[in-house]
Amino acid sequence: MSSLGFSVLFVFFLLLTLGLRLWLAMRHVRHVGRHRASVPAEFAPKVPLAAHQKAADYTIAKTRFGLAAMLWGAVTLVGFTLLGGLQWLSLTLVPHFGPGLPHQMALVVAFAVISGLLDLPFDWYRKFVLEQRFGFNKMTPGLWLSDQMKGALVGAVIGLPLLWVVLTLMEKSGDLWWLYTWFVWSGFQLLMIALYPSLIAPLFNKFTPLSDDSLKQRIEGLMQRVGFASRGLFVMDGSRRSAHGNAYFSGFGRAKRIVFFDTLLSRLEPQEIEAVLAHELGHFKLRHIVKRVSVMFAMSLAFLALLGYLKAQAWFYTGLGVLPFMNASNDGMALILFMLVLPIFTFVFAPLSSITSRKHEFEADAFAARHTDYRDLVSALVKMYEDNASTLTPDPLHSAFYDSHPPASVRVKHLTVAAA
Repeated sequence: MSSLGFSVLFVFFLLLTLGLRLWLAMRHVRHVGRHRASVPAEFAPKVPLAAHQKAADYTIAKTRFGLAAMLWGAVTLVGFTLLGGLQWLSLTLVPHFGPGLPHQMALVVAFAVISGLLDLPFDWYRKFVLEQRFGFNKMTPGLWLSDQMKGALVGAVIGLPLLWVVLTLMEKSGDLWWLYTWFVWSGFQLLMIALYPSLIAPLFNKFTPLSDDSLKQRIEGLMQRVGFASRGLFVMDGSRRSAHGNAYFSGFGRAKRIVFFDTLLSRLEPQEIEAVLAHELGHFKLRHIVKRVSVMFAMSLAFLALLGYLKAQAWFYTGLGVLPFMNASNDGMALILFMLVLPIFTFVFAPLSSITSRKHEFEADAFAARHTDYRDLVSALVKMYEDNASTLTPDPLHSAFYDSHPPASVRVKHLTVAAA
């Protein structure tokens, strides 16, 4: 392929993705707005009109904000690629690091820092304007800044050694570097799953053992019925940052732990909490986690193999506004370009991922209905939709592209059928 041909292909998919996302967003805004005036009949007895309208307004505001972020992302993408931003950054760093591995390390780090700084105003607006407007943000500016600094530090401590290993493999391990890198990346992912609950998550949130004895006994009874062993039951201080609530389990093997947001415990009844947890345990017992991790590993292998081909093609660089070094490494640049353009070429396949995810959600709901009263899960879901201002009337096509969970009405109907 010629560099001009790849440039044309890139621009075509960029415009296609932008046009599709814009069309989906406009559909979503119109659909939610049309249904704002009344609560769907199946939820009318439980969801007040004011809460339904708040969810509609919140959804529309988030969607419009997402459009602004999308357009800004497109501008920065073109700036980094076709307009020569990455080329300028690379040439600026060469006199300080020389060609080779140090230069490629510096290039990736500099790109990550610049990208993070460009995204900061949007993150600030999301937290302190959008979320604040609807009563969800509980963060202070100081806590937000602390999180940013901790995140950057953790990213550097974990990411820099991994980056060095990957770039070294790309440079020195021959044509099969992508296979060796896949083994390293897969091992790293498994290590993070094991270490995150006990080493990384506590840097950002406080986790305390569940102190409600009656709730603890109820949950332990559920775990015994379904055959799930956990290292402990913990409550996370999610209310420090947000009014949104959730529950999850993390880790694997002996490191598995169940975590409840304190906001969730304050809102749901004990039997509803049990039903929500039964759904989460369903994902584990039905091996959804293993299946998702397996798919992630398979896709990462395929993408690394594709990168192994692309990094040796001059048109891949020149078609994206970069002149590769002829007698030095371009591996860091190849990584950056690949990460930048991959979402552009794969967005049209997003519904395929949603289909699998939704299938798992239906199965986990059915599992919960077998081990708890399905009406408790329905009641809990309605409260969570209301508390999180999740719209009950999403546009179906928009939901197919963006939502890993089925729409509320569809999910409740499936639950009822599963229980029957």
